[in-house]
Amino acid sequence: MGKKHNPVIQAAGGILWKKENETKKIAIVHRHKHKDWSLPKGKVDPGESWKTAARREVLEETGYVGKITKYAGSISYLLDGKPKIVLFWHMKVKGEEPEKMNGEVDQVRWVTVQEAADLLDYPDEIQLIQNAVPKREKGT
Repeated sequence: MGKKHNPVIQAAGGILWKKENETKKIAIVHRHKHKDWSLPKGKVDPGESWKTAARREVLEETGYVGKITKYAGSISYLLDGKPKIVLFWHMKVKGEEPEKMNGEVDQVRWVTVQEAADLLDYPDEIQLIQNAVPKREKGT
């Protein structure tokens, strides 16, 4: 047989929520390597569950511990010709003080869903966060 490989790149991430006054905000991250704004996410390590990977990536990229509240959805795309799937979970911030980040991210911003939609570089991620907001909160 040929070399052993997983034909699909598996990744996980989170939509991390917190309330500032009465406004719900989410964390988005700027990755200097990619020069992009995105939701915190990353590859699932061997033997790691999707949820564990999502919590780890949120902690590594935002510095905040996230408590999973519910499944948010998935996105998929081609990366260097290989299919990649990313599963996302909604999370609430546990605790106030952020931990040390891993260095992949040079900026974390807490923004409203509308602000995130204006900043995020990936349409699939924008759709994911917009799907999370009830229509009555969108003003439609």
